Amino acid sequence: MRVKTVIEKINDTDYFSLYVLCDGVYAAIATPGQGAWSNAGIVDLGEELLIFDSFATPSAGYELRKQAEEMTGKPVKYLINSHYHGDHVFGNQAFADTTIISTSLTRKWFEEKNKIVDLKTEIEEMEDYLNKLEKQIELTADRVMKASQINQYKEMEAILKDLPTIKLVLPTYLFEEKMVIEGSKRKVELHCFGGGHTPSDTFLYLPQEKIGFMGDLVTVDLHVPIYDPEEFCAILKKVKLLDIKTVVPGHGSPGGNELVCTLEKYLSFLIEKTKEAVKNGVPLEVFVSNLEIPDEYGEWKGVNGIRGNLSKVYAFYAGEKVMK
Repeated sequence: MRVKTVIEKINDTDYFSLYVLCDGVYAAIATPGQGAWSNAGIVDLGEELLIFDSFATPSAGYELRKQAEEMTGKPVKYLINSHYHGDHVFGNQAFADTTIISTSLTRKWFEEKNKIVDLKTEIEEMEDYLNKLEKQIELTADRVMKASQINQYKEMEAILKDLPTIKLVLPTYLFEEKMVIEGSKRKVELHCFGGGHTPSDTFLYLPQEKIGFMGDLVTVDLHVPIYDPEEFCAILKKVKLLDIKTVVPGHGSPGGNELVCTLEKYLSFLIEKTKEAVKNGVPLEVFVSNLEIPDEYGEWKGVNGIRGNLSKVYAFYAGEKVMK
């Protein structure tokens, strides 16, 4: 029997808004530009809590834990890392005493890509990036791109503020394709169907409630970075077979299964047009410049825009090295 779900806001914090999806299941939806950057989830297992993703800064991560434990009166036992990107894991230290779960591949990339070798150098490089981005914002005429750049600036500024205190707390319990956590109140399934957004992407599925916390396998109105377009599409096709009714994306507002369908359609568009261009020998610059972009993607944000994703997908099908 399916549990009835709703999407109702119950609280605002400096970093995110809390929404109740059903009894004991909550979505923490990031407030743009404040340091959370991505969405998170809170699941009441019965005796303890499970958190899905930890936000982009320790400050936001600590607030997430505070809100979760005060709201439920229960301790956090598990933290799930959906993938290795910093906007989903830099809050991990707020959950250092819990069992942190990811795939083995996510942990590998987390450790390799997020390592802070020299704090002074990291700060200087981020300050330099922000200075360049600020100048770029001044020169950008496109309204949507300017809004994307401004949000990027604010989020990176929040990370810079917390950077001296960030400790990379790695996952401590690893799985590969599927893991089930049984609580006294509900069952949680963790699935990894492969890597589309990153080399390894995990999502959380509540089979009784038909709720999915998707990480960046699903985003809303965003040109989400692509690691492997073919596998990304294949993953979303498998996700649709699970009959998820309430979808919590990695970025953007919660919705229904249409969010999965929308992103699958977007990826299919990129793949179809790019494969055709590569097959016909159309140079990348000509392809990206001349392709007519559907109006439905006109308001989608992202500092690299749709043309950045077209370039990435072109490189994939042209057999070039794809940045990960």
